[in-house]
Amino acid sequence: MNNLKKIGMTALAASLVSTSVFAGELEVTGTAKISYENYTAAEVGVHNNKTFTQSNAINFNGSTELDNGMNVAVHFELDDGSNGVANGSAADHASVWDNHSITISSDAMGTFVFAGHGGSSAQSALDTTAAGDIWDNFDNTAGIASTSVLRSSKASNNIMKYTLPTVLDDLSMAVSYQAGGNTNAGAGSSTAYGATYTGVEGLSVSFGYGENNADSTLNAEVTTIKGSYAYGSFTLAASETENDELTATDQTLTSMSVAYTVSDNLSLTYGVETLEAADWASDADYSKIEAAYTSGGLTVTLGTQTAENGEGAAADLDVDYNYLTLGFAF
Repeated sequence: MNNLKKIGMTALAASLVSTSVFAGELEVTGTAKISYENYTAAEVGVHNNKTFTQSNAINFNGSTELDNGMNVAVHFELDDGSNGVANGSAADHASVWDNHSITISSDAMGTFVFAGHGGSSAQSALDTTAAGDIWDNFDNTAGIASTSVLRSSKASNNIMKYTLPTVLDDLSMAVSYQAGGNTNAGAGSSTAYGATYTGVEGLSVSFGYGENNADSTLNAEVTTIKGSYAYGSFTLAASETENDELTATDQTLTSMSVAYTVSDNLSLTYGVETLEAADWASDADYSKIEAAYTSGGLTVTLGTQTAENGEGAAADLDVDYNYLTLGFAF
């Protein structure tokens, strides 16, 4: 009995010591940003839909290096607006915590990330379009339905992503896995992988593939290919994402952009996107013109965007979106 007590006390002491190793400080960061937005679709009376907003997210980040050379980092985001009832369930509304994750890494083993909330798959981490997801600024606003969106591979909560250590110079490869859980009948696990090559000066090329097996009827396969090339003051970019589903409508989103760096402080960007769906009568077309100016910790972003046939019909009203953002670094 005494031996058992000694073993138990030894194990308890070891666990307490091990736990204390991970104690550390969290750095708090935030963003000072004021934004103005205005959606216009005057034909249906949706005009002068002006809003002024302030950024309201606070990030807590901590990291440490263990005795074995591994690095461990933790991230929590406090965002009061992210879990409102309009953006999730009533239960989510009780919490103001948003994205959070734990990262474990080393040069030899690569990087492992477990995201409890707000994580990306190896494919969805790459599917930001060449023009910056213009389509995402128009769903569920100014008469365009919330269903007029590009669907991606399974991601977000309780997802694991592993980025391999360097195998070839300038080649990054990642895989991800998300268990099916029991939230939907027949839900299965979803996997994804992606790779990015930057071995040619000015060139970046990426490919990603991911699944979405959120229920027994979905069985989606999503692929993304994108590339960009910088030459002098110009950067050209193009991307295409295809979503093939067993029962839902297949989608294809193509995007192109050109950016011109006028000076160290000023840049201009023009981009276009086209979202096609098999059951739409017309393609949805998007465009944007944007200017960004940076000086002494101040960043001013001014832009205008337009959506045509936003719900996949030629009769859909055009919607204009104008915005101005002031960001302050401190």
